[in-house]
Parts: sequence; C-alpha cells; structure tokens
Amino acid sequence: MLPIVAPIVAPIVVQEEGEMVQIQMPTEDGQGELLLLPEPVRVTRLGGVVRLPERLTISGVDAGVASRMLGEVVEPAAGGVGVISAVVQTLADVPGAGVGEQRYAMRVAGAEVPGGAVVRIAAPSVSGARHALSTLRQLRRRFGGRLPGLFIEDAPAFAVRGVMLDISRCRVPTMGRLFEIVELLAGLKVNHLQLYTEHTFAYRGHEQVWAGASAMTPGEIERLDEHCRAFGVELAANQNLFGHMHRWLKHRAYGHLAETHGDWMFDVWPRSGPFSLCPTDPASEVFVAGLLDQIAPVFRSPLINIGCDETYDIAFGRSKEAVRSRGRARVYLEFVDKIAAMCRARGKRPMFWADIVLHEPGVVAELPEGLLGLCWGYEPDSAFAEWLGAFAQAGRPAWVCPGTSSWRAFFGRSSERTGNIIAAVGAGVERGAGGVLTCDWGDEGHRQQWPMSAVGLAHGSAASWNPAHAGELPLRAVSLHALGDATLASAGFIERVSEVDKPLREIGAAFSVPGATGRLRNASALFCDLHHGLESALGVGTIGQWRAVAEALAGERVPGGLGGLLGEQLGHALEVSRLSAARAVARRYKGGVSAEGRGVLCERLAACTEEFKRLWLIDSRPGGLDESVGKYEGVLRGMMEGVR
Repeated sequence: MLPIVAPIVAPIVVQEEGEMVQIQMPTEDGQGELLLLPEPVRVTRLGGVVRLPERLTISGVDAGVASRMLGEVVEPAAGGVGVISAVVQTLADVPGAGVGEQRYAMRVAGAEVPGGAVVRIAAPSVSGARHALSTLRQLRRRFGGRLPGLFIEDAPAFAVRGVMLDISRCRVPTMGRLFEIVELLAGLKVNHLQLYTEHTFAYRGHEQVWAGASAMTPGEIERLDEHCRAFGVELAANQNLFGHMHRWLKHRAYGHLAETHGDWMFDVWPRSGPFSLCPTDPASEVFVAGLLDQIAPVFRSPLINIGCDETYDIAFGRSKEAVRSRGRARVYLEFVDKIAAMCRARGKRPMFWADIVLHEPGVVAELPEGLLGLCWGYEPDSAFAEWLGAFAQAGRPAWVCPGTSSWRAFFGRSSERTGNIIAAVGAGVERGAGGVLTCDWGDEGHRQQWPMSAVGLAHGSAASWNPAHAGELPLRAVSLHALGDATLASAGFIERVSEVDKPLREIGAAFSVPGATGRLRNASALFCDLHHGLESALGVGTIGQWRAVAEALAGERVPGGLGGLLGEQLGHALEVSRLSAARAVARRYKGGVSAEGRGVLCERLAACTEEFKRLWLIDSRPGGLDESVGKYEGVLRGMMEGVR
C-alpha cells in the first residue's frame, strides 16, 4: 500500500473579512457507503442525516461555478449565508493551481443557526472549491437530498491529473460527446485534457490530409476550450510533429518530407512506407512551423504536446549518413530541439513522448531547457521509476503516463491496467513527477466501446488524486459516477469479463511476435485471435483453453436494469467477445472449420459489424468509420472463403 501523499493534517484555515476562519475536524463516527471517486484522503462520519432544501443557494463562490459543478441550478445567497457556504482565500480562477491550492475541507451537518449553512466548504482557491463541489455532487447523486453527516479533508497527490484521448485512430467524438466527457472528467477531479492529433485538425491549405476524417475545426477547439475552462480543465494542444506522420506523407504533396518510403524496422516488426519526417531536411522545419502557426494560437493553454515518439525509421532513409556520423540520438535531439524552439517562439511550452531518448538515458541531460518529458508505458512492468529517475538526475521535468488498457480489446485488460497504474503513480510519487497523464488509445480502428475507456480513465484519475488506493478501484463508485449506472453493477461486469482470456494473455506473446514466448502485451487474446485467419498456423492456446473462455462468456449476462446506450454497448462487446471465442475454438478443430460453420460465423460477424456502425454514429463522427469497419470486414472476407 502506498503512503498517503500530502495528507491534510491541520484544519484548513482561510481568511474571510479580516477574520481567520477554520473548519474543525469532528470526532463522531457515522455509517454508510459513500461511493466517492476519487476516494478522499480523510473522511470522518458525523452520523445522522442532513436534509438539503430543494432550492440551493451558495455564498463565497460564484453561483455559476457551483451550478456547473453540481449539475443543477444554484442561486447566489441574497445578502447572507447560503445553504452552501464557501470560504475561499483566492477568488482568481487561474489554471495551473498547485497541489496546495487544490485542497479543500467540507462539512455536511445540520445548520448551526436557523437559516444557516448546511454544507460548509473551505479552500485556498476556486480550484479547491470546485473539487469540493464535485464531491458534493457525488454525494447528491448517491443520496439525493438526504446526505449523511460527514467531514472531509482532501487534497491531490499530483498537481496535474490529465487525460489524453486518441482522436486520430478513426474515432472523433461529436462535440456534444466531448462536452459530456469534459464534465465527466471534471467530476473525477481531472484538470488537464489532450486530444491526440495526427491528421484530425482542420489545417487551412492541407484539406487533402484531413478530408473525410471529421477533423476538429479551430472554431470547435475554441468552443471546447471554453467549456473546459468553465469546468476547471486545461485543454492543451497535441500534434505529433515528427513520427506518426504517415497520414500526411502518403500524399504526393508531402511525400518529399519523409525519412523513407522503403523498408524499415518498427522496433522488432518489419514495416514499409513513410512514417517520420526527415529530421535533416530543412523543408521539414518549414512544414512544422506552418502547422504550429495554425494550431498554437487556437489553444489558450501554454502547453503543447509535440509527440516525437517511436521514430524508428530514422537512419533507414535520408538521414542515414547523418546518423552514421553523429549518432541516432544526436540527430533525433537536434530536430526535437528545433521543434521545441519553434514552440517557445510562439509562446508555448513543449512536452514530448520520451521513449526514444530513454533508449539512451544519458542524453536526457542534453534536452532543451523546459522541455517536459512524458514517460509512457502501458504494462505492469513499465520502468517508470527508472525513466523518471533519468529525468530527475538530469534536472529535467517529467510526467508519468499510464494507460487504460482498453484498446485492442473488447473489455480491456483489468489486471494489466491495474498493475500499470500502480507502478506509474507509485514511481511518480517517489520520483516527484509533476503530473499524471492517463492515455486512452485507439489502435486498430478504435473498436473499444466507451464504457471500457471510461473505467480505465476513472482508475487513472482516482489513482492520480489518491495513490494510496491505486490498487483498490471502487467498482460500485465507478459504475455510478463514471458510467451513470444506478444499479452499480456495470464496472464490476466489465472488470470480470475482461479477465476471461487472462490465462491466454499470459502465454500469448506469439500473437505479437511470431515465435516469442511469455505474456501478450498491448492487446487481449480474444482481439488478436479474431484477426488471424481461420487456417493460420499460429495457434496460441489449446482448444480446451479456448473452450473454457467460450464457456465463461456464455455464462455472462449484461447486468439487469441497464437500459439505453450503456446496456447496448456492453451487449455489443459481449457478443463480439463470444464470437471471437467461438471462432477460436472452431479454428482449432482438426480438419478446420466446415463451410456451414464458416457461414454461421460470418452471419454473426456481419450482425456485429452493423451494430458497431450504429453505436459509432450515436456519439462519434462519421469520419474514420469506414476505416474502422474495414478491420471487421477483412476478417469477414477471410471467413467467407469456402462458404457456398
């Protein structure tokens, strides 16, 4: 168990109209399951039930802020103390509050005098008051107008608790959905958001790159930024400016900027075609500057994520001679330095994915001053402590970046996500990371449904607020607050089903690297096996192991009482999982799959694909849908061979 980080020991004291005001810590106990997420640092139960009136008023904090955070109308108290009384030392609402500025204390108890406050909040800043109101909203969601008497002292372990959503692997949420996500994240005390971008920002003059992708326009970003600020969330720019540029470089107008159009190795996997900008070509610098000229002014945050990850093709093409003479790390750093300088010239502080420099930790000290390193890894054995240590030793700032483990899976990978997040926040506390950025990627067509992402984001958010509970995700609270499920059963269902193929994940390395042994990384076995041909010689797991998975899935049911979109998304994920398991069993029979069996599998996959399309268009834009569906259609074409 990790120690509680920066607990509030003394009562919060703030000044109001010349007098020092503090909320004392009561000593009485109370009863009841609170279901708060994140779990507060300290809760004292006072006992009894406190009734809130139907008409809520507030004093000490802007009623608009309170209305937004509580999700209901809150009126300013008329010349007196409100039902909710806040004492806030600094009323200026400025992003980037430190840990101390974000703490709060809250007491829910009977009014001390007739007409007095029922909920009293003390916080050093509006940021802290927002977090208190988020906690109050969760209590309202749980208990309605009859709240348990309690006293809470709370503060985050990390000043920045961020989320990164992938909008470049096919799925771009609608504006309405993005607004809902912002409100959800703010309610979980997240205060930083990035949208991972390769080709989904509508750059003027580059329409051929983003045409058909439902790209975010500058106006949409400005609206989203305004919504984020209203909820105390910083929206930072994110544009990969070195690697992962294949969606640009495949076009004739940009092909000359590529490092290579030939063969190269992505770590241990053979690849071919353009991927990274050539770092030694001055035209690459001109191109990057043009993108920054458009995207940087749209975001009010001073931060920008410039990407620069996984540039494995460097030295396989035009920079080969430069790498031979100066070394790959030097050539990489020179280009990153130029990008960082361009960002600073435009008033932005750059951050970058640190994987490439961490291959040679000794060069971290040569990074440009102020460049923020993002130390990412998505498995339980990710070496966060080692990576952060390299940055700390070099005197360079860094954040730690775990993942939701939702991608390349149908229900996620609960065990791997839990171990990954524990390792990330533990190392972050030990090594003094400045923030936590929980990443939700969309590899292979972004086919995970939102509830699986939401559970992972809730876990990362809760752990980055209170690392003491990183390994104890309160699933009933996640169901209620992250999934909107009053039955409190959906998160537990997701976690349970995500583990049905865990024994196969433990031996599934060959799914990723043929001939390898050990644990499968970055994917579930059910997802991987579905994308291997029916006659593929690759056969991780025995027919008995796969039959056990199929039987476990057959015994699962979407929790009763889950209507609407949540139930439909979970139902779809369960059906695709069952189909994958049935297909895995069938293709391991001696003699292969019969034409009749292929036909049945094809009918099921075709139905799943149609449901996937329908669900996609409810809260995601049409751009990217065809590409994502094409992944399923490729599996379908392979199964249709031999069907009469």
